[in-house]
Formats: sequence, structure tokens, C-alpha cells
Amino acid sequence: MKIEQLYELFLKHPAVSTDSRNIENDCLFFALKGPHFDGNKYAADALSKGAAFSVVDDNKLPENPNFILVKDVLKTLQELASYHRKLLGIPILGITGSNGKTTTKELIVAILQKKYNVSSTKGNLNNHIGVPLTLLTMNNNTDIGVVEMGANHPGEIAELCQIADPDFGLITNIGKAHLEGFGSFEGVIKTKSELYKHLKQKSGSAFIHIDNEILQNQAKGIELLTYGRSDQAQLRGELQESAYYLTIKALFPKGWLYLKSKLIGAYNFENILAAARVGLHFKVDPIAIQDAVANYSPTNNRSQLVVKGKNKIIMDAYNANPTSMAASLSNFDAINKKGKMVILGDMLELGDQTDFEHQKIVDILGTMDLDQIFLVGKEFGKISTDPKTKKFETVELLSDYLCQQKATEINLTLIKGSRGIKLERILEIL
Repeated sequence: MKIEQLYELFLKHPAVSTDSRNIENDCLFFALKGPHFDGNKYAADALSKGAAFSVVDDNKLPENPNFILVKDVLKTLQELASYHRKLLGIPILGITGSNGKTTTKELIVAILQKKYNVSSTKGNLNNHIGVPLTLLTMNNNTDIGVVEMGANHPGEIAELCQIADPDFGLITNIGKAHLEGFGSFEGVIKTKSELYKHLKQKSGSAFIHIDNEILQNQAKGIELLTYGRSDQAQLRGELQESAYYLTIKALFPKGWLYLKSKLIGAYNFENILAAARVGLHFKVDPIAIQDAVANYSPTNNRSQLVVKGKNKIIMDAYNANPTSMAASLSNFDAINKKGKMVILGDMLELGDQTDFEHQKIVDILGTMDLDQIFLVGKEFGKISTDPKTKKFETVELLSDYLCQQKATEINLTLIKGSRGIKLERILEIL
């Protein structure tokens, strides 16, 4: 079946599913394959649960008038999404970066929704499957699309740009994330900058942190929509003193506004200012931008302040890499409070830089005034630490230890680590 024919079916059955356990009535089921599963085996089951058609690529399946046989289901899904995107003809903003892309995306959506009907990536469905699924949720009522793009190996952002074809781009930052897949920090820079390369070829525009030298060097030849601390920024911001929640003073065309947020950490300065710059470009009223920032609440263990009795916990354990870990510790160190505790989990996917980067984090901890330090995971377990630092191979072992200890006067705790360490379980104990 040609993509044009499949698209006609999609217009009649616009709901798309890739999971036979969650079938929406009258949807198209795409039987994707992976290392440990084959969606073709569930194509008939999807039909029995209400799918209108199942798109399959196993020619050995029994004949069924509601099976659509293609060469490659994943490639067909991507081609359908790309075809749909081109026919919609709406502006698409692509977002990538080593840290903060999901928070920035959610802030942007909150701001743009003050004026537009926005369709965007749900959660962190930002890969070669998530991006086409995001595009296929857009329709004729969508004014602007916001697509998050993740990558853990070279060339992946270029592939996602081929599918989503963004008109605007935003790279939050480029840091030491997924080094195992990229091979080096230079590999990270090259891959993330594939978004800029696409924009240059398309004569698109990039929202850019003007103070970030790496981004500036990669974005030459593109129309730049700037934000940052320097006077040259089109939207200039200043970080305000704050015990916990972040406030930014931003200079809009008609004057200064305070953007008060519910986000923890100075590292979110760039995320908030980037989102405000996007809103300004799309002519969202600055007062509406201010209101959107103030009412945005982080979720899923991202820069959240959790209060448990007398304990205040900065929960930032959605993910971690050397860049974000160092930024979190720097922010935590700057908070002038007595009785501080740090619980850190391993940083994953760092390849041959694993020991070096974990040692750097331990060295930072050695410069901080902390009452207690707990490190969780096999990688931190390999690193030499001072006697007051306690190390545990798993979250469960740390939980058991904390349950057995007498309560100590801890007023503020930072929890930070890669998602695979599952540090969120510690909240129940604290």
C-alpha cells in the first residue's frame, strides 16, 4: 500500500496505537518489532479489541482483510507522520539538549497555550517512535507543534529532523550525557547540532542562549532568536535571590517583569528564559507568559521541592549526567541552610568516562558543607571517599539503613541520580 493510500485510511481512523494492550476503538495498530517483542503476533488481537486495521510486515501471517502488509512497519509509521506533517503546514518547534529539554518543552507549551492550540510531545516520548506518534496527534485544529527530540547515538537528531521537519529549533545546552553511545563529548556536540544543520538548510530560526559559546559556534548562518544574561540578548534576564523557588527578572519590550516559578535550581534559569523567548516570538502577551510560568508545576521528579514533615527535599532524580549533577550540587551548595544531606545515585551510560566522571562528583562533594552523604550504585561504589560518606549498592540497602537509624536534624536533602537507580523510592523513607 502506498503512503498516500495509507494516509486516506489514517484520516478516517486518526487514532494510532503501537501497544496491543491499549487499543483505542477504531484506531490503526502499528505492529512494531523490537529485540524482545514482535507486534505482528498481536495484530489479530488488536483487531479483536477494536482496531480498524493492523499495519504488519510479516508476510507469513494468515490473510486478513484488515491487515495492511508493508515492508517495514516502523519506517511506514515514520513516513506516514512525515507526510502528515507536510500536509498540515503548521510551524513546528524542535527541542533537544543534554539537560532540561522536557522541562523547557512543558514551559513552552504552557506559555503558547495562552494564545494557541498546541500539540506536543507527551512525557519524554522523544525517540524514533515517539516523534512520529507525536506528529500524528496533530490535526487541522493545531496551530503550533512542539516536538522534543532525544538522542543517545550519532545521527539520531538528523533522523528525527527528517521526520518532523522543524521550522524552529531550540538546543537547551550540550553536556556530558550518553557518552557511551556518542563516544565522546565532541560526538554529543555534533549530534545535538544536527538540529541547527537542518534549520540552516531550511532557512529556519533557532532560539539560542546567547551566552553559550558552544551553541553560538554551532549556530552560525542561522537566524538567531536570543535570550540570556548579556545586554546583546533580545530577551535579557537576571537571576533573583531565592531560598528555593526560582525567580527571574526579565526585560520585555515594555519593561521588566518578574517571572516567579515553582522550579528549584538556578540551572532552570535558561529553561524559563528560553520558554519566555519562544512566547515573545509568537506574540504571547508578557503578562500571560508571567502567569504561565507561575502556574507551571514540575512533575515526575524534575526539580521538585517536596515537603515531608520538617524535611524539605529537592527531588531531581528523573535523570542525571555529569553536567546536570554538577549543576545540582552547585545550586544546593549555594542554599544557605544548616543540616544538609545529599543522596546521589550512579550516572549511567558514560562508557569509558564512568570512573573519571564519578570521581569528579565525589571531589565536588568534598568541597561542600554537608552533614550526611549517601551514594547509591556500583559505579560510586568503586570510588574512594572520605569516612563520613556512606555507600550502598542499591536503593533497597540504603532504605534499610535509613529505617534503622535514629532521626537526625536534617533540614534539607538533595536527591539526584539516573532514572535506573530508582532513587524516588527513598521518598517513602524520608
